[in-house]
Amino acid sequence: MGNSPEKHHPTHPMKHLTPFRLMACAIAASALALGAFGTAGLHFNRSSIGELTADALRESTKLDAQSDFLEAFAHALNGPLDEFRDAIREAWDERIETTELADEQHEFRMQLNNKLGHGRYRPELDPLDFDYELTNPMFFWPVGRKMIYEKVSAEGTERVEITALADTIDINGFECRQIQDIAFLDGELLEETIDWYAQHSNGDVWYMGEISKNYDEDGFLEDVDGSWRYGKDGAQPGILMLGTPIIGMIYRQEYLIDEAEDIGRVLATNETVVVAAGTFTGCLMTEDGSSLEPGNTEYKYYAPGVGLVLELDTESGERLELIQIIP
Repeated sequence: MGNSPEKHHPTHPMKHLTPFRLMACAIAASALALGAFGTAGLHFNRSSIGELTADALRESTKLDAQSDFLEAFAHALNGPLDEFRDAIREAWDERIETTELADEQHEFRMQLNNKLGHGRYRPELDPLDFDYELTNPMFFWPVGRKMIYEKVSAEGTERVEITALADTIDINGFECRQIQDIAFLDGELLEETIDWYAQHSNGDVWYMGEISKNYDEDGFLEDVDGSWRYGKDGAQPGILMLGTPIIGMIYRQEYLIDEAEDIGRVLATNETVVVAAGTFTGCLMTEDGSSLEPGNTEYKYYAPGVGLVLELDTESGERLELIQIIP
């Protein structure tokens, strides 16, 4: 989160790989893993894994950008001649934009590695240490509670209704509370999400995944982008709310490579917030962002015994604020 001085680490043989050497490394590792040369040589220095992951994802994104451009070029060749120039210009601009994004994502991931470590992210969790009852005062969700939020933006008025459902669900051996999140834009259904949470005995609330349904302007299901589940396709859980927040703490909120890489950071623990639902004191303030969208961050404010009362987009200044609690 934000810029920080680069830390210096001992040079590793896999450091500063070119794209071609990175590809060769990946192919060799795959061959080893598949048993082509046995398993004796299969070894990665733990301190290099985060860097290699960041490097691989950067090159993957750039290759995707090149592939998309070539496909657009093929379509333009077979399209109307008078549209060829504009089509190629648009495709090239998209290629440049995606390539620049790949570099920004890489820089963000490397900064995060310096703060959280360069090893694999695979938290060791015991289901016996968890409960589906969410009693953390900053993330307090008794069954049936509904929180209603509103935001006015250039697109219109967004209304968000979040409800703690009675049914629980087993996610990779962890019994989780289900929280339903429904968003409307000017009265039209925009998104419906079910989030899954479980609380550790130390008070940390762990985020175990979500199913996210996104709808188009005609009300039809468009996609389920953003969905993930602990244990599927390598997805790992993260902490949505700390049991004991300390200013400066940084934590992963979710982790599915190149799909869900949200990060949180504690900024303050005693803020006062005024929203439509009232004035709240002793609020926790966090900064939330993602490796996938460097530079796009939100400030979130949580009130004791209530939970989220305000989201503030740091770029646009748009406010999603609590307007009602039921009951």
